[in-house]
Amino acid sequence: MRLLRRPRVVFGLAVLMTVSAACASGPSAPAAAAAETNGLVPATVAVPARLAASPFDEPRQALVPPSWTISVWARVPGARLAVWAPDGALLVSRPGAGEVVRLVPDGAAGVTSSPLLTGLTQPHGLAFDGDTLYVAESDQLDAYTYLNGAASARRTVVAGLPDAKSSELGGSYAHALKSVAVGPDRSIYYSIGSTGNISANDREAVPQRASIMRILPGGSAPEVFARGVRNGTGLAIAPDGVPWTAVNNRDNIAFPHDRSFSGGSGSDRGRVIPAYVTDHPGEELARLTPGRDLGWPYCNPDQDPTQAGSPPDFSSPPFVRDVETNPDGDKLDCAALAPIEQTFGAHSAPLGMSVVTSGLPAPYAQGALVGIHGSWNATPPRAPEVSFFPWVNGTFDTQRTLVGGFQAADGSRWGRPVAAVQGPDHAIYITDDSAGAVYRLSPPA
Repeated sequence: MRLLRRPRVVFGLAVLMTVSAACASGPSAPAAAAAETNGLVPATVAVPARLAASPFDEPRQALVPPSWTISVWARVPGARLAVWAPDGALLVSRPGAGEVVRLVPDGAAGVTSSPLLTGLTQPHGLAFDGDTLYVAESDQLDAYTYLNGAASARRTVVAGLPDAKSSELGGSYAHALKSVAVGPDRSIYYSIGSTGNISANDREAVPQRASIMRILPGGSAPEVFARGVRNGTGLAIAPDGVPWTAVNNRDNIAFPHDRSFSGGSGSDRGRVIPAYVTDHPGEELARLTPGRDLGWPYCNPDQDPTQAGSPPDFSSPPFVRDVETNPDGDKLDCAALAPIEQTFGAHSAPLGMSVVTSGLPAPYAQGALVGIHGSWNATPPRAPEVSFFPWVNGTFDTQRTLVGGFQAADGSRWGRPVAAVQGPDHAIYITDDSAGAVYRLSPPA
């Protein structure tokens, strides 16, 4: 599989990790080459002795910008999305444990961890609106009053969200985890993922699945804000106040063009070709506007519309018909859809998304951070990383790698970033559900 040819971003959490020369568990050769070309350098992850359990019982390296440091700040098994509370604590969701934990620096280079909320149903997305904390569980969206390090006065904002317990779904739901964001006008946005890879009936379900929902200020009834969003786990508000999503796109797409994929005679249209699937379709980074349709499962952004081996088009690729679900275009007119603003390499699995607006040196001063979890179904695997998209002229520009090096040449991994958020100290804190860690990524002083 081709790796992204753009620089990328990584999340850091409160204990500094300093990355040094390569080790046996270092980045894969292609990943290292791509990242170093973009100016990243190997650094050894600094690990306090009390946090040195596996996978940090041996030296680990990451790729970071020159003079930046990275460290293990805390250990949180199954750490997913994160948000900074008004009191300076970092809140981290643990869907598998049904809890949200509260991490507070103890003033002695350590971190105190305590459960903030327990007994929840797969809590995932977290967002603040003043002292109101929103928590997106798999089956409902709740609000709490956050005060003095405690969350109280629970009230349900939306109940009955679809998950594996929904009677009509028969116990199967591929993308049950929900995310949440709050706009500057206090509109609430939350994601509802698709039930499967190409479950087209999600578009007609009530509530509509594979969508981004909105609740207007004042508590209006939830409405579909954007549809055709297969799994918009990444959800954040851009500097101009507009919501964006980072989307996990579909798998095992059939070749859509009436020609030979390899350049020979005949047509491969409709065939599932592993070499094509490896790089198609791109994962999406999309600006959300009322009524926008991202096409799933009828239309796919095509990074390589011309011929096999041509460079992928990561910015504004055109939509093409899905030959399996929309061969004649009668389900959805793909040409009428606005092109996706940016895409990631196929099967990147973008998860958490946040926005930084100040406090970091150029070229990372303003833009989006996206945790790239890495592929599960491509050979070689798409490497995990933290990606950065600069905010330029009112939009997110070309992807850069901020942190890489989590994957070895043989495809094995020591970590898988989920989300990255900027802390009050301007450092970047990165969650990793595979390593059970929160990293602190710090720019030079």
